[in-house]
Amino acid sequence: MTTPSPPALDGTAALWYAWFDGAASPNPGRLGLGVVLQSPDGSQTVFSTRGEGAGCSNEAELQAACLALAQAHAAGARRLILTGDSDFAVRHGAGTDHTAVPRLVALIEQVQRWMARFEHLEWRWVPRHRNQSADQLSRAALGLAHKPAPHPGKPRAGKRRRA
Repeated sequence: MTTPSPPALDGTAALWYAWFDGAASPNPGRLGLGVVLQSPDGSQTVFSTRGEGAGCSNEAELQAACLALAQAHAAGARRLILTGDSDFAVRHGAGTDHTAVPRLVALIEQVQRWMARFEHLEWRWVPRHRNQSADQLSRAALGLAHKPAPHPGKPRAGKRRRA
């Protein structure tokens, strides 16, 4: 698994990193969750599992964030940088956005309960091409093939520019 290298530690309590991703197939449909957890010594543990029930991609992303938080806490993490490619999950998990959709509110509340168990938790959003390991794991949980992310700035296949 290739995951971006974390920034240098600041010398305080041990800092852990987690990358998460969720997939729904079809959308809405079955849920797949993927997490890469990295300890302060650089060792990585990966998780690929089916999500609970069926739902949309936002539900998959929030369930994946919960899985990342639960696994990080179980591994002993108390300071965590949590990274995902879902703008929805990052904004709602960080509390900078709100929704009135009951099933999403319940998942966001679950994320917040897990967050309360950490001394420090920082949310980071990255584009999908920088979260490929977690994406692969979420897709693998559903038996789906890896779907390479388009490189930024490169035209997508099938799209043609007019002269």
